[in-house]
Amino acid sequence: MLSQQENEILTRVSPGTPMGELLRRYWHPIAAVSQLEDRATMAVKILGEPLVLYKDLKGCYGLIEPQCPHRRMSLLYGVPEERGLRCAYHGWLFDEAGKCLEQPYEETEDPSSKFKDKIKIKAYPVEELGGLLFAYLGPQPAPLLPRWEILVRQDARRDIGMAVVPCNWLQIMENSVDPVHVEWLHQYFNNHVQGRLGSGKKSERLKHEKIGFDLFEHGIIKRRILEGETEEDEDWTVGHPLVFPNILLSGSTRRSTFQIRVPLDDTQTLHVWYTCYVQPGEVGSQEPISFYQVPVPQPDGRGQPQWPLLDNNSGQDIAAWVTQGAVADRSSENLGLSDKGIILYRKLLKEQIAKLELGEDPMNVFRDPAKNQSIRLRLEEAKLKRTVLQSQSRRQGGATKYSPVLDEEDVKSP
Repeated sequence: MLSQQENEILTRVSPGTPMGELLRRYWHPIAAVSQLEDRATMAVKILGEPLVLYKDLKGCYGLIEPQCPHRRMSLLYGVPEERGLRCAYHGWLFDEAGKCLEQPYEETEDPSSKFKDKIKIKAYPVEELGGLLFAYLGPQPAPLLPRWEILVRQDARRDIGMAVVPCNWLQIMENSVDPVHVEWLHQYFNNHVQGRLGSGKKSERLKHEKIGFDLFEHGIIKRRILEGETEEDEDWTVGHPLVFPNILLSGSTRRSTFQIRVPLDDTQTLHVWYTCYVQPGEVGSQEPISFYQVPVPQPDGRGQPQWPLLDNNSGQDIAAWVTQGAVADRSSENLGLSDKGIILYRKLLKEQIAKLELGEDPMNVFRDPAKNQSIRLRLEEAKLKRTVLQSQSRRQGGATKYSPVLDEEDVKSP
């Protein structure tokens, strides 16, 4: 267990907190590019800071503080210009760096006015990659936005799902190093859900015989041996990675998913499912990448589970995360042998906070362009090949249940 103080160190993400400062050393996705196709601005929140994302008429993205410094009207109502965003109230214009470019009346009455040069609002850099918009909230110079292979490969179709999960980011990430829950939550409980829905689908619960975890240059590899397997099987020899600090790579080499957990604040997390469907030959650019919302299963008006939202592992995971509370109380937990990965991940978080306090870059901060072309992560050819996760239809097993991409004929089944 953790003390209450230790729990707060690992869960609080506002500016000035140890974890908040660590997470500010990384680029985080804040929206899909397609979300700004039919709108000029979008309210976002990240690491406890409310902000406004916008796209100007030249296609430049900006991420700025939400109120105009003149009379405090929300810039969510701002009007995009050739460069920057203009406040709807009195026309003050701001660029992506937060600089005030125009103050129309001030300059009309006093053409020599330098007042605008004294005005600057908070602004953070935004970069586009793989159909996602990433923001960096940390100190300059900013590191490179990591070009993970899943984001840049050309032989794939993609889709992006998102949900705002009403709980702290850490209990979501700890699930990533908990292999044993698959046996119970995604098989045993899944059978119960199928029964509640009147489905005849049943799956064998495959028992975990052994689990293991290893540090590697980008995070933690989790491994497992299921009943009937040996250490020669890919579940053990390859495993799949938690990418530090807040990404799980899951699936297989044919259909892989980044699950990215972005803390909006201490009690809300933006969960991103970024799925890559490898296709034969060159696919080239897919514009726009399809976006979909993933529903969050909550009890209905009678206080009962919404069973149709729990027939997939994403819905089941969300139920497990949210019912731990807005911020899980780790001072009352009782960890066992199945929790080795959780203990290792917490230790890694503390070690990276300590590196930051020494003035060093933490793990996975990239600054050398030569090492940031296409960063490959190993993954099994076929994960859990004998389980319910493969025996069901391609829409079962995850958030891709809601994906519009799987309706397209040119997306091959994995």
